[in-house]
Amino acid sequence: MTVRPIVIHGEPVLHRRASEVQTIDAEIQALIKDMNETLDASNGVGLAAPQIGVGLRIFNWKYAETGDVPHRGVIINPRLRLIGKVSQEMPDPDHEAEGCLSAPGYSFPLKRSGHVEITGLDAAGHPVQFEATGWFARILQHEYDHLDGYLYVNRLTDRYAKQWKKVVKREGWSQAGNSWMPGKDPDPFGHDDEQGSAEVPSV
Repeated sequence: MTVRPIVIHGEPVLHRRASEVQTIDAEIQALIKDMNETLDASNGVGLAAPQIGVGLRIFNWKYAETGDVPHRGVIINPRLRLIGKVSQEMPDPDHEAEGCLSAPGYSFPLKRSGHVEITGLDAAGHPVQFEATGWFARILQHEYDHLDGYLYVNRLTDRYAKQWKKVVKREGWSQAGNSWMPGKDPDPFGHDDEQGSAEVPSV
């Protein structure tokens, strides 16, 4: 198992749709192990394959409050369906802020559905299907967006989108070549435990 660098906004793989996994072979199993190792080292709650530079439709999670779903898991070739509607109200900056490992160190409020259903395959190729609510539903939506070439910052309201554009310019995140190494570089979100920040889980 290997901790891999996490690529940052501007890397092309983050901005295009990931490809379906055709065969769950030894190479895919090794990738999943690396993703799990990288997620642990990052102190995040979710990680999509494009975030480590691999354009495949795989993501994993590690989150304590998943209900009947295992607290750790991986899903291959997922399909996500919103059950709860996304409110058109302004997001609450105190309770609806997201962070992203591919936009390290920043967080912005974003409205999400509070209830989703997801289907796909587990690491052994067996079908999985479950529903999620609350923050777990948010994590799944965030990771699923990565597989379609979107970061959460692409969904921000105008007010926060303007702030994000200033971040991109200031950090130089409009082009490829930026990354950070979990476990070696300083934690960009200042997580104080292995679960990550209770206020803004990073995904």
